[in-house]
Amino acid sequence: MSDYRAPVRDMRFVLEHIADLEGLSRLEGFDHAEPELVGQILEEAAKFAGGVLAPLNRIGDQQGAVWDNGAVRTPDGFADAYHQFAAAGWNGMPFDPDHGGGGLPWAVTLAASEMWNAANLAFALCPLLNQGAVEMLSAHASEEQKALYLPKMIEGKWTGTMNLTEPSAGSDVGALKTRAVPQPDGTYRIKGQKIFITYGEHDYTENIIHLVLARTPDAPAGTKGISCFIVPKFLLDENGNPGKRNDLRCVSLEHKLGIHASPTAVMSYGDNDECVGYLIGEENRGMRYMFTMMNNARLNVGLQGLAIAERAYQQALDYARERRQGRAVGAKSPGPSPIIEHADVRRMLMLMKAQIEAMRMLIYTNASAIDFAHRHPDDGLRARYRAIADLLTPLSKSWSTDLGCEIASLGIQVHGGMGFIEETGAAQHYRDARITPIYEGTNGIQAADLVMRKLPMQGGDFVRDYIAGMDSVVRDLRAGNRADLDGMADDLAPALASLREATDWMLERLAGAPNDVLAGSVPYQRLFAVVHGGVLHGRSALAAAALLGSGGEGDDFYNAKLATAAFYMKHVLSEVAALKTAAMAGADLTFALSPDHLALGR
Repeated sequence: MSDYRAPVRDMRFVLEHIADLEGLSRLEGFDHAEPELVGQILEEAAKFAGGVLAPLNRIGDQQGAVWDNGAVRTPDGFADAYHQFAAAGWNGMPFDPDHGGGGLPWAVTLAASEMWNAANLAFALCPLLNQGAVEMLSAHASEEQKALYLPKMIEGKWTGTMNLTEPSAGSDVGALKTRAVPQPDGTYRIKGQKIFITYGEHDYTENIIHLVLARTPDAPAGTKGISCFIVPKFLLDENGNPGKRNDLRCVSLEHKLGIHASPTAVMSYGDNDECVGYLIGEENRGMRYMFTMMNNARLNVGLQGLAIAERAYQQALDYARERRQGRAVGAKSPGPSPIIEHADVRRMLMLMKAQIEAMRMLIYTNASAIDFAHRHPDDGLRARYRAIADLLTPLSKSWSTDLGCEIASLGIQVHGGMGFIEETGAAQHYRDARITPIYEGTNGIQAADLVMRKLPMQGGDFVRDYIAGMDSVVRDLRAGNRADLDGMADDLAPALASLREATDWMLERLAGAPNDVLAGSVPYQRLFAVVHGGVLHGRSALAAAALLGSGGEGDDFYNAKLATAAFYMKHVLSEVAALKTAAMAGADLTFALSPDHLALGR
C-alpha cells in the first residue's frame, strides 16, 4: 500500500476560492480562521495523517478489532495513535472553546477530517462518532449534563457513540423496541439490544458515553415515541470521574467486508435490569434531537467517500508511474512504457482526479453553508444558508459515497491483476468504501429525502432559484475571453437545462404521482450532483484563470485546474442526458413485474 500525501494545496484552493474561507473568517467567533493560520493547521494535520495514521491502515485491515469476553482490543498501534490524536487537540477542532474546543469552522474541520479518513478510515470513525455525540449534547443536553460530559469528550479522554439500530429496526428507526423505564430518582432503567454500534467498545479511553434511543412505557408508536438517553459505560462518581460499571456490555463484534479495525459492536443494555440512563431534554423528542446533527453526520459520511477515493487515486497514480507494460503510442524510449502513458489508463486517472476535485468542492461548500447558517449575523441569510445546506447534504452524502466505491474500483482496474491481490492494498480501499453508501441513511433514502423534502422547500421556489443562480457561472465562463472557458460554457449550459427540466418534472408530479418521483429519485439525485460538480469546476476554472501568471509552480497548478475542469465537462457531464431520461421515466416500468414475476426463470 502506498503512502498517503494529504492534498493540502488543493484543499486550501477549495477553501479559499470556492468555500469562501475569507467570508467565514469575518463571522463572529471565526476571526482566527484566516487563511495563513488555516494553512498551518492543515500542514500539521497532514503530517499526523501521513506519518502516524496511514502506516496503521494496512495493519488494522489485517489484524482487525478483537472481541474477548466483552472486552475489545484494537489493532497494534491504534490506541497509541488515538492518544496522540487527542493530545494534539484534533478531537476538539470545531467545538465551543468554553468546553475546551478549538472553535474552528466545520469547513476547516472537514478538511482535516478528510485527511484522517483518507489515511485510515477505520481509525477516523471513532472521532467521527464522538463528534456527532458532542454535537447532540451541545444542542440538547442540560447545562449540568454538558458540564459533566462535554469537556472530556471534546478533549478525547472519553468517546461517544450513537445507538439507533436494532435487529428489527434498521432504516425504520421507529420500529425500535429498547425500553426506558423512569425511576423515582429521575433516572431511567434501559433494557434492549443495539446492533452496528461503531466503537461501541474499545480500548482507547477510560469511559464511553453511549447516546441510546429508547421508548418510555407510555410512548406513542413510531418515531414520535422515541427518547434519547445518556448511558455511560461507567457511571460517574461525585467528582465526575468514572466509577461503578454500568449494566451494559458488548456481546460481540460484527465480521465485516471492510473497516476491520473499527469495532462494530452488538450492545446489550440491562441484562441485570440495572442499566442507568439519563434523559436528554424531553421524552418523545429523541428523533427530533437526532435530526439536529443529521446534516453534519451525513456530510461526514460523504467526506469518507471523498477520502477513500483520494487514497485509491494516489495509490493508482503511483502504481501507474512505476508499472511498465506494452509500448505506448509515440513512445520514444525502447522497451515497455509506464502504463500511465497508455490512453485508457490516463483516462481512468483523469476521471478519478476530476471527480475527486468536484466532490471536494461540493463537500467543502456544503460545510461552509452550515457554518454560515449558524453564524451569519443576518437572519434572512442564515435561513438561506440553512436551506442550501439542507439541499446539498443528500447530494454530498450519496454522490460522494457512490463515487468512493467507483473510484476505489477504478483504482483496482489501474492495478490490473495485481489490484485483485490483497497484498497491494488496492482491494482494501474498495472493501472499506463499500459501507459508506449504506450507513447514515442509504443513498436511496438520501434520494427520497431530496425529492420528497428538499425540492418542495418554499413550494419549489428555492431549488428553482438555486439552479437559476448557477447560470451565472456559464455567463462568467463566456465572459472570460478564453477558448477553453467558452468550451466549458458550451458543455455546462445544456447540462443545466437538463437539470431544470428534470427538476420541474419532479415538482409537477410530487403531489399526484409520488411513485413516479421516487422511482426516478436516485438518477435525479446523481444528475443534480453531476451538474453541480460541473458548476463548481466552472468556478474553479475561473479562479485558476484569474490566478495564472503568478509565476513559479503556481502556473502549473492553475493550468492543471483548467485542464481538469475541461475534462470533467466533456467526460462526466456526458452522463447527464442518460440520467435525465431515467429520472423522468416514471414508475410504470419499475413496477411492471410483480415480486413473483421478478423471480421467473430463477
